[in-house]
Amino acid sequence: MPQFDMPLDQLRTYSPDLPCPEDFDPFWQEGLAQARQNSAPPSYREVEVPVSTIRAFDVTFGGYAGQPVHAWLILPKEAGASLPGVIELIGYGGGRGFPHERLLYASAGYAHLVLDSRGQGLVSLDAASSGDPHARGWMTQGIGHRGTYYYRRLYLDVARAVDTLASHPAVDPERLAVTGASQGGGLAIIAAGLQPGLLACLPDVPFLCHFGRAITITDSLPYAEIAEYLRARRHEEAAVLDNLRYFDAVHFAARAKARALFSVGLMDEVCPPSTVFAAFNRYGAVEKEIAVYPFNRHEGGGGQHELRKLQLLRAVFSG
Repeated sequence: MPQFDMPLDQLRTYSPDLPCPEDFDPFWQEGLAQARQNSAPPSYREVEVPVSTIRAFDVTFGGYAGQPVHAWLILPKEAGASLPGVIELIGYGGGRGFPHERLLYASAGYAHLVLDSRGQGLVSLDAASSGDPHARGWMTQGIGHRGTYYYRRLYLDVARAVDTLASHPAVDPERLAVTGASQGGGLAIIAAGLQPGLLACLPDVPFLCHFGRAITITDSLPYAEIAEYLRARRHEEAAVLDNLRYFDAVHFAARAKARALFSVGLMDEVCPPSTVFAAFNRYGAVEKEIAVYPFNRHEGGGGQHELRKLQLLRAVFSG
């Protein structure tokens, strides 16, 4: 796939007029308040891991409507108190996997919470997946109304994951960051928009941005699920597009204040560059940057970019 979207100089200034619903903030504030009110305190069960450098805990906490959500908490073996924390959010269709697959941030000295996206844990073979795992399709579940849409539940789970890590006695709640790739990158932006206390937001090749353009410029999954739905249900187009305004990461980006490092691949047909730049250019923090990988697709910057993220986290957490 060659570069197919706008030229880079246009992408850097691309900021489309995307009207935000007038009741956007009350809608999300009410949902988060209800989730907090209905949730029991998180529980932690230590699990045996054949790795000498970490301790791992199976975490259960209350997400949307107090429903149980699962995560791993991975700590450095000799962790003390007041650790910086990183919440990692997972790409579309993936689950939290196993603790030994997630060593990077604990190895850097951070408390690391890996959220299991509700219902999407099928590929992780995780018996404690959050929700009912199945093989394909979350983009159109309940899409006809903002109150029933699948992503309302997942976004509130993400916000509650931040609450959960902030409440752990080993963690410094003033030094928290969120990260993730693809869907996880979009969810990182959501978290930064809903949780004003975060220090850093590190979204890689983020999904869930600028829905209206994404579903017309690419036929790659997962955005193609929405186009497929609308091909069959033409009469719902206006209602679906209006509903998606409440879930567009562009609007959450405008409310975010955490220092940000985005990444984008200019040959990415899954999350087209213009959709990523629409969120980045609207992002509300003064300190923000975007790493551009001209010849990469949805894999983004790989290990090179992970190193850049670690360097930024060290600077942010020690500042």
